[in-house]
Amino acid sequence: MRVILHIGAHRCATTTFQHYLRANADRLAGQGVGVWLPPRTRRGLFSGIIPTKSSPDPITSAERARGRIRLNLAKSAERGVTTLIVSEENIMGTMGEISRLGQLYPAAGERVARYRDAFGDALTDVVLNLRSQHTFWPSVLAYGLGRGRALPGAALLDRIATAARGWREVAEDVACAAPGVRLHLLPFERYAGRPEAQFAEITGLDGPATHARERRNAGPSREELRAVLPEIGEGQDRWQPFAPDQIARLRAAYADDMAWLTDGGLRFVENEVTLL
Repeated sequence: MRVILHIGAHRCATTTFQHYLRANADRLAGQGVGVWLPPRTRRGLFSGIIPTKSSPDPITSAERARGRIRLNLAKSAERGVTTLIVSEENIMGTMGEISRLGQLYPAAGERVARYRDAFGDALTDVVLNLRSQHTFWPSVLAYGLGRGRALPGAALLDRIATAARGWREVAEDVACAAPGVRLHLLPFERYAGRPEAQFAEITGLDGPATHARERRNAGPSREELRAVLPEIGEGQDRWQPFAPDQIARLRAAYADDMAWLTDGGLRFVENEVTLL
């Protein structure tokens, strides 16, 4: 059985992809495909992989998590699962964490390494979705506003716009954390709204067409945000907190990321990447 670990990122149509997998679970089972999604992974299955302040013994907690995962993998194999897709967008960190820091998943390497250890040799593939920073960050921040967070201040917006860490650093950290594992880098701009294409890309199997256009967890509209924060202002377009020069910086950062990923330290091989 091969295990494909889909680690997000957030706001990259991840929930839409998870809905597609859940809605087609019976059809996928007929292809030997099983799925573990947040309703399962967040009920204690992954507890202990990432140490917390409340962990009495991080080493013991990690060993127990490893045992739970291996036991569940064995049960999936017994049911005839030959390909297991595990989709959990909080593996690299949470939206709240990256919003406070104004950085793209600074602990991605350490966190993915712990999951790599927990899954062991069963882990064959890691899937990372990328999205242009000039739309990724407004979507992350808008999501937070819709849940009661304050408007981002000028200092945070400037920190995000001038950050040295981009997707290239995230991808390199993930690749180094999971040696010998295929890393698929899938741009949001190509796969958003096309979960069946993403499924086919990462599994090599035909994706069902059913439920493929059912969008989930879209970002709040400007009107919805104004209902919470009237100072957002009116307009027909999506909320964009960054100034034009900051947007240009974020666009340029993504262009540099994609150029480096295809021509530099990481090399695409049919949307898989390997360290050079």
